[in-house]
Amino acid sequence: MSDPVRFTLDGSEVSAEPGETIWQVANRQGIEIPHLCWLPKPGYRADGNCRACMVEIEGERVLAASCVRQPTAGMKVQTASERAKFSRKLVFELLIGDQPDRAVAHDPNSRLWQWADRLEVSDSRFPGHAPRAPDRSHPAMAVQLDACIQCNLCVRACREVQVNDVIGMAARGYHEKIVFDFDDPMGNSTCVACGECVQACPTGALMPATLVDANGVYANAPEREVDSVCPYCGVGCQLTYKIREDRIVAVEGKDGPANHNRLCVKGRFGFDYAHHPDRLTEPLIRKDGVSKHDTDIDPANPYTHFRKASWEDALDRAAEGLKRIRDREGRRALAGFGSAKGSNEEAYLFQKLVRTGFGSNNVDHCTRLCHASSVAALMEGIGSGAVTAPFTAAADADVIIVIGARPTENHPVAATFFKQAAKRGAKVIVIDPRGYSLMRHAWKTLRFNPGRDVALLNALIYTIIDEGLYDRQYVQAHTEDFEQLREHIRDYSPEKMAPICGIDAATLREVARTYARAEAAIIFWGMGISQHVHGTDNARCLIALALVTGQVGRPGTGLHPLRGQNNVQGASDAGLIPMVYPDYQSVESPEIRAKFETLWQTSLDDKRGLTVVEIMDAVHRDEIKGMYIMGENPAMSDPDVQHAREALAKLEHLVVQDIFLTETAKYADVVLPASAWPEKDGTVSNTNRQVQMGRAALPLPGNARLDWWIIQEIARRIGLDWSYAHPRDVFAEMKRAMPSLDNITWERLERESSVTYPCDAEDQPGNGIVFGDGFPTASGRGRLVPAAIIPPAEEPDAEYPMVLTTGRQLEHWHTGAITRRASVLDELEPEAVASLAPAELRALGIAAGDQIRVTTRRGTIELKARADSAVAPGQVFIPFCYAEAAANVLTNPQLDPFGKIPEYKFCAAKVEPIALPLAAAE
Repeated sequence: MSDPVRFTLDGSEVSAEPGETIWQVANRQGIEIPHLCWLPKPGYRADGNCRACMVEIEGERVLAASCVRQPTAGMKVQTASERAKFSRKLVFELLIGDQPDRAVAHDPNSRLWQWADRLEVSDSRFPGHAPRAPDRSHPAMAVQLDACIQCNLCVRACREVQVNDVIGMAARGYHEKIVFDFDDPMGNSTCVACGECVQACPTGALMPATLVDANGVYANAPEREVDSVCPYCGVGCQLTYKIREDRIVAVEGKDGPANHNRLCVKGRFGFDYAHHPDRLTEPLIRKDGVSKHDTDIDPANPYTHFRKASWEDALDRAAEGLKRIRDREGRRALAGFGSAKGSNEEAYLFQKLVRTGFGSNNVDHCTRLCHASSVAALMEGIGSGAVTAPFTAAADADVIIVIGARPTENHPVAATFFKQAAKRGAKVIVIDPRGYSLMRHAWKTLRFNPGRDVALLNALIYTIIDEGLYDRQYVQAHTEDFEQLREHIRDYSPEKMAPICGIDAATLREVARTYARAEAAIIFWGMGISQHVHGTDNARCLIALALVTGQVGRPGTGLHPLRGQNNVQGASDAGLIPMVYPDYQSVESPEIRAKFETLWQTSLDDKRGLTVVEIMDAVHRDEIKGMYIMGENPAMSDPDVQHAREALAKLEHLVVQDIFLTETAKYADVVLPASAWPEKDGTVSNTNRQVQMGRAALPLPGNARLDWWIIQEIARRIGLDWSYAHPRDVFAEMKRAMPSLDNITWERLERESSVTYPCDAEDQPGNGIVFGDGFPTASGRGRLVPAAIIPPAEEPDAEYPMVLTTGRQLEHWHTGAITRRASVLDELEPEAVASLAPAELRALGIAAGDQIRVTTRRGTIELKARADSAVAPGQVFIPFCYAEAAANVLTNPQLDPFGKIPEYKFCAAKVEPIALPLAAAE
């Protein structure tokens, strides 16, 4: 490190750290210097083009832009000399000359106007530019270039922070302007609506559409702000709700450890679902005589099938039905599905209710449908089901493997760190059967044959071991069963695996050598790895790849399954899993069970519970008669959903707790109106193991209630003596059950908003990188588990010649219950589509936009065709968020034998055009 630079600032001697600018030093000293083109936020570099931050340096003829100028030893700087102040005022007068009048400004409280007020510049002597037409083509953002000062902040936001490369500058001089792609309207461009440009803009030239009226004049000024956490994916972005009249009118990114102010389209613009007219606001009880097989119900008008009820009546009815079945049929006749979209405290209470009130371990949640196989392999291999490093560790990596994941769509803010790493020179290796936008930043792209992950990964491991590229010292000190792996891998040379996986041997060897020789390499994976009958084997291979090369436990290294929902990590940690208590402690261990029996003051079941899919099978076998489902939608998310829906209809008693009348709630006997995320206090844990505080920003609508309160009321009515007064009381009990929460308190989270576990002390930040000195296994070593090639449960054939895979879209989340009720998100992606390669469409005689029929051995759906060159010929991709064309009608429910996860990512299908009736065609 270089020594600090001593210089004089406004008559006082100060020091600058290496790389610091005059502006940064002045700011640290409490000296304010105006700035517009410099945004002192993570990821932004100064540009020095607006000239608002000019300072005077002794001995220099011209003023200097303090945001880009670095001090030198002995330099004498005046930040507020007469020359500097005159220059700044002139700059602001010139800029204001180009602005709309403040009375009709797009943002009268913009940074430009705030600085103008402080400099006492209210009008201009200079003529402005000619009027520029607004661009309102995008549903989320208003483009009003009459307020643009060409500061380039939006360009840097798009190119360097989010790395989407949509915004640029065009033309010269007086005609210079920002453009989207090739000067397209913003709504027609490749913009992914992350809104980073809106958050960066200092003038109101780019604004959230919700904050201006049809004429572009400022409207809906926020009255208050509340800091919280995004309710969508596992990235866990911190954000600030901007609220007017108890409605969210805008959202801004906050500098949390996972996002550093960044958001994606869902986090920034997908907020108005909380105010949707479909919100459940009264408890509902199914009307007498109304069949559960009749699900033709309008969610906005459920009173055709349900009647309003008081809370007392609804809770009594809900609890009485559950208690009746338990007492009559026995403790294993009930089951519960908890939610990964609620808080840690709600997840903990829910699993405790099932275990102590129902009397069994029949409790699960959506981790069973996303990363259960990853957790199974991680627990087996390294003794922990969480990530070994945060996704921000990509900043320290030389090589980054992203396999079976689409972070630009499913974890967009995490993807920004991968794209930034690629820009600084890291080698990003994308391994996926389907193409997507991260491949533009990749050093190597391996588009392998679907379902052949083990063949590809074993070829990489073979190369590393065969060529002596493994880390001998690390293997000897920190792993076990290496010789068994070495022996097993002999049959998996790249030359043998190339015809199976579809990647040539030379490329496989090059990728293996690059990963093994990297100073620091990290692996990220998603549900493309886990959602197979061989998903656990896929994850075993990734673990072996990291362990044999020693790419764990150091900065820039590690294993990271990108978790799906906003609290799937926390819900799993809290025990919403049928085979483990909180913190993954086995229900089959007498010692552990005794500990929880003491904590909860009751006897507990000694048998593993059933998983999501197994529960539905047990309903069909008349073994499970009643269920309590909170914030989960198995009528859309389960594989072979027709089978799941028939099970829901068959139940003697079903209680559903949710914010909308979901496809699952339509089968309920009692529906309990719950709280949306912006309406509650509670903690969530993201994919980085960061426990974060969510804060209530809105009042509950109508007669809805907080989820933890509802769970407690059900518990009391089935015989449990619970008396929690606030989520902080639940968190305090969780700490007694969960060593992972050591040194993390409710008060600390209220103060700091985020703490990473494990945490060594209450004054320490927590450990982002773990297992540098061993693993939490019995031996302290990582276990190397060989994996053989297991084919998918169902292969294409003459009748079903294509491979169907399902997943998410950027604009929608999970089953669409929330995002399809968010106006901007639904406008961006309003209808169900199936994506096929253009060549495949031509071969089938189908044009993009035509209605098609997709069929598998389990069912048929009809939807529109979309041409997508990222999809290989012979494949079809369908998002599973559209109730009118539920992709999971088609999917295969065959399970991974270890993780018990269904094979969502591979099944045989056929695609056919739907011929229009002649009259319609004419």
